[in-house]
Amino acid sequence: MKFLRLVGLLLLAPAAAWAQGTPTPNRLDGSGVPATAAPVSRGPLAVGETEVDILGSYYQQNGDHSAVEGGIGTQHLTDVSPAIILNVPLDSVTRLAANVGFDYYASASTDRIDQVLSSPSAQDVRYHADFGLARLLADKLTTVGAGAGVSKEYDYLSFNVVGSYARTSRDGNRQFSAAGQVFIDRVTLILPAELRPGGPRDKKYGSDNRQSFNLSLVYAQVLSKRLQVAISAEPVAQRGLLSTPFQRVYFFDSSPVLGAPGALGTAKAELLPRLRYKYPVGLRLTYYATDLVQLRGFYRFYNDNFGIRAHTFELEAPVKVTPFFTLYPFYRYHTQTASTYFAPYLAHSVADEFYTSDYDLAAFTAQKVGLGFRYAPLYGLGRFKTPFGGRVAKFKSVDLRYGHYWQTTGLTANVVSADFSFVMP
Repeated sequence: MKFLRLVGLLLLAPAAAWAQGTPTPNRLDGSGVPATAAPVSRGPLAVGETEVDILGSYYQQNGDHSAVEGGIGTQHLTDVSPAIILNVPLDSVTRLAANVGFDYYASASTDRIDQVLSSPSAQDVRYHADFGLARLLADKLTTVGAGAGVSKEYDYLSFNVVGSYARTSRDGNRQFSAAGQVFIDRVTLILPAELRPGGPRDKKYGSDNRQSFNLSLVYAQVLSKRLQVAISAEPVAQRGLLSTPFQRVYFFDSSPVLGAPGALGTAKAELLPRLRYKYPVGLRLTYYATDLVQLRGFYRFYNDNFGIRAHTFELEAPVKVTPFFTLYPFYRYHTQTASTYFAPYLAHSVADEFYTSDYDLAAFTAQKVGLGFRYAPLYGLGRFKTPFGGRVAKFKSVDLRYGHYWQTTGLTANVVSADFSFVMP
């Protein structure tokens, strides 16, 4: 059973990596991000039994430190993210997985690229599709996998490939897994209207490239009947365009080249180094307190060459109210230092080599609290005929989750997500 569960996780690796690669504005890596795309493994399936998860979420945030407007202005954002995840056993040792969907978002801050409302960038759709294949080898201990994916939105095109390896000990108490992923991105260089070389109506945007190389190493160990531990490291190297061209920075001074500052101050487009290294390491503990209660704890230390150092703690406590109904309250605490290149509105000098007023790179603490529930009756919630040859599908389970997030910068967010799980023989 553990092998098959591991196979499922490996198959879904491209989907997890998609979440890391999304360039959606005003989204902070690892904080306040909807859990819509998080795939869920329900355990082993029989050969020929296809699992289908239909996921969706609604996310809304508010704040007054828009990066597009140089650290001032609204951060209002709404995002609706439906997705479908397929998990198809091709035979007793091989599985195919697919994750397809889209994000529809409306961003008041991004709308200000042209300094007017209702510009084309005010709302957009990001489409994504990821596919993976995993196979359990003849030794019954080793699983290998490979996958690829693509995503597209108005200023962004991204491709990724992933390869993975996992091996479990003969007694099943230890697991080691490694996965490597490469993102190849193409970014359209959209500048704020007043900074375009040919004037506000100049639409001759250029483009630039970015490559990201992600490595994930996880070692898991069963320490006792009730306690399990997992240690992880997920280093990332990025090169190419790492700044967002349409994000403004306003300076307190000016220069002869830039001329007299405007009403808001001297403005330039955000500029960051073209090389970034990230070094996150994590520790996850799972304690089975009783047959009805679990405690899941997670700690992550993060460091990068932009000068950010962060600590993240998470605690989730699933409680089985009945054999088929589970409640899981959760809490998350995050704190980070500011990037070397960050300064708020009108605090940068034009003599600075690199500059940003994006509050995702500022110093802050953040908290997230929420509650979820899962209902999974033994024989499912219902059965119905599908259009695919009259096959009967089982509505297996439903998960609902709500989270509230807030930062010391004033940013607040709410997210509601749902997962409806079906099985087709």
